[in-house]
Amino acid sequence: MIEVTVNGEPRSLDVPADTPILWVLRDTLKLTGTRFGCGLAMCGACTVHLDGSPIRSCLTPISQAQGKQITTIEAMESDPVGQAVQQAWMDEAVAQCGYCQSGQVMSAVSLLRNHPNPSDEQIDSGMSGNICRCGTYPRIRKAIKRASENGVAAIDESLFTEVKA
Repeated sequence: MIEVTVNGEPRSLDVPADTPILWVLRDTLKLTGTRFGCGLAMCGACTVHLDGSPIRSCLTPISQAQGKQITTIEAMESDPVGQAVQQAWMDEAVAQCGYCQSGQVMSAVSLLRNHPNPSDEQIDSGMSGNICRCGTYPRIRKAIKRASENGVAAIDESLFTEVKA
């Protein structure tokens, strides 16, 4: 048995230790918001948070999550930073086909937790590895800036990992 917490709920999973987290989420737990893209950890569609850090779930075995917290796109509706990012995504009409968006949102939430007021360079770095086949990168950057300005700044600072100087 592998013991993990998924979106705040403890889970005991009877799956092979080498099963990628993506397939445990989608096939075992029926959390289908996390997407399969390339299967090579190159596109970012499968991004989830493992103990708060973004990872590519398509290649990360569930054994690496033993005793840890996995957070998926499904949890973003009750997460203040996730709410701010999702609202900004809608305000800026980021999604075109939408396939990559769960991974994009998860990376953006992580970026904003580490850099509540990110520069363009920090956005580029934080979002690198998330591919949008529709090319909505300018809208993604604009939405991240909007979330930073309109929502994230008002959120309790204890949610952020960046040390304030």
